[in-house]
Amino acid sequence: MNRSTSRRRFVVGTTASLLGGGATLSTWKPALHAREKSDRSHGHIRVTHIEAHKITVPYRGWIAHVLNHYYGPTERTVYVAHTDNGLVGLGESNSREEDEVIGKYVGSSPWDWIGDETSLGLGTAMYDLMGQAAGVPVYKLFGQRYRRWVPVGCWTVSADPQQMVEAVKQYSRMGYTWMKYHLSPFENVLDQLEAMQRVAPEGFKILFDVTMGGSNDHTFHLLDEISKFPIAGAFEDPLDKDIDGYIELRKRCRLPIVIHHAPLGHSFEVLRRAADAYIVGHARIGDAIRKAGLFAAANVPFMLQNVGGDITRSMTTHMQCAFKTASFPFHSDAETWKSDVVRERSTPVNGFLRVSEKPGLGVTLDRAELERLKALQLPEQPKWIIRTRFENGTTMYAIADPKNSIFLLRPDRERLVPMSYQSPLTTEWWDDDGSAAYRNMFDRIVREGIVIEK
Repeated sequence: MNRSTSRRRFVVGTTASLLGGGATLSTWKPALHAREKSDRSHGHIRVTHIEAHKITVPYRGWIAHVLNHYYGPTERTVYVAHTDNGLVGLGESNSREEDEVIGKYVGSSPWDWIGDETSLGLGTAMYDLMGQAAGVPVYKLFGQRYRRWVPVGCWTVSADPQQMVEAVKQYSRMGYTWMKYHLSPFENVLDQLEAMQRVAPEGFKILFDVTMGGSNDHTFHLLDEISKFPIAGAFEDPLDKDIDGYIELRKRCRLPIVIHHAPLGHSFEVLRRAADAYIVGHARIGDAIRKAGLFAAANVPFMLQNVGGDITRSMTTHMQCAFKTASFPFHSDAETWKSDVVRERSTPVNGFLRVSEKPGLGVTLDRAELERLKALQLPEQPKWIIRTRFENGTTMYAIADPKNSIFLLRPDRERLVPMSYQSPLTTEWWDDDGSAAYRNMFDRIVREGIVIEK
């Protein structure tokens, strides 16, 4: 058999396998069986009304300073869906769905939303209702359980080495063994790694999100230098839309390569084996099911990254439990907030979350806390100056805006100055101290875009 024939058979065979995996999962048999059980117990149920509440959630104290400077206070919308037989289902999303979208669910049966492709937040509430109505945990609506304990990661942002040390200490005490953060060229990643390595427990690993590049580093050299540290775990999005580059990089890099922003929507790049694992972010439930089938057929690990509180984390845990190759640690960032609207707060053990066996999601509404967080008003984080000092004596000043947080990760998008993740530098965060020096420098940066002086 010649090489071209062999390659052709591989492509045809693998494509058929991928399509077949998606088709098998798309029959929704587990959910339909659960519906039959629900109908026998409750008859036909329908959604009578849905509450939508905007809440403000404070960060945990030890991480509040850095997250407020990056993003300011965060808000999200909590959905409380009611049925005519008294069930209450919970969901949430980063922003409120339009009234027209919410109205599609009112008057319908929760079972009309099997494989929901309209709203992840409202779909979560429908799955919570389905599970409660059938008396089964949500994961059984997707299929069999592949794992009782699901790997989960924690998250922070790039800051000075001592802040990174604090993150490792705090999260390892909380039971995490996997931490993700985006590299920032305003910090030297090797300095961060040296500091974190000194305090990290054995087995604690870092997922480095390179945010699709944007620096003037040689990518392979950068990844190779980072890989020398035992704490280094994997690299997310080191390239931008370059599938051939990913294939070559995967061959040369000693650590796993993970693709989040897939240039072809997690399809042919999976077929071409461009990465060791994949991240699917904020996919609607039906889309997540289809992609889970593709990854299972290709035998490729993946995870769902859906940012939210413990409602979102619970839903993601159920899906990661039931999707065959969803074995990569998932992220929801629930660990960054000190409050939530549910009574159950999930806590990992050695990097794993126990899958709930309670009907539905396994979380219950704390109405008093919901009302408190609705009324909570946190101060906005104003713009601030990021002051960077290079070892040669040069100082650089730029304005950081919480409403444009991508600047701290990809300053190249502002077309100001090329930067590196390995530059010999240290950075300070300069808040408005009321001084003339601050006001004069701020005004100068506004005029010039960025200030660099010796």
